[in-house]
Amino acid sequence: MPHILIVEDEAAIADTLIFALQGEGFSTTWLSLGADALALQRQTPADLIILDIGLPDISGFETCKQLRRFSEVPVIFLSARDAEIDRVVGLEIGADDYVVKPFSPREVAARVRAILKRMAPRATAEAEPVLFRIDSERVQISYRNRWLSLTRHEFRLLQCLLEQPERVFSREQLLDALGVAADAGYERSIDSHIKSVRAKLRGVKADAEPIQTHRGLGYSYSPGHS
Repeated sequence: MPHILIVEDEAAIADTLIFALQGEGFSTTWLSLGADALALQRQTPADLIILDIGLPDISGFETCKQLRRFSEVPVIFLSARDAEIDRVVGLEIGADDYVVKPFSPREVAARVRAILKRMAPRATAEAEPVLFRIDSERVQISYRNRWLSLTRHEFRLLQCLLEQPERVFSREQLLDALGVAADAGYERSIDSHIKSVRAKLRGVKADAEPIQTHRGLGYSYSPGHS
């Protein structure tokens, strides 16, 4: 449940916002001072802040400036001022939206939902683990943020596949990547190395199949099966 911090010194306005936001499924906290809002955001961050410009202690503009020194939380300004310069200043110092009083509480709730929806893909992307990370100096490869225990040949084999996704490598080409001559009779050892690497990948993600077999051709790395 997204949490909304309302910073507004007029109780009647705060009450209408609380009613509208809670009706949309948001949880809320109400404060009337900018300094209190800054302190609370440092301790218990909200998902979005609705910030009145005309606060009793410091202005909403100044509150937002100080907020931006440590947080990128979305901010919607509330103001009785409808001048273009006020809107421009508000957006330039880091606000995501600007609402002029009097306003429709339902419209504000809709704007809150729209901003949070816009922010959601960014948060999801940041949470996604990196599939593979190659550390050539340490001769290590991580899969979904976990380091794999690979032999020297397994490292070079997996590195070769990862560096060219979707390319099908023959056993001879993979032997060459390992520094082994194709005529040395080691072609089938590639199958053993592939089997071992697959087992180690499944140890991280049970249904992982990033290494695809192409019968009669060889092997490839397919990111879509990771």
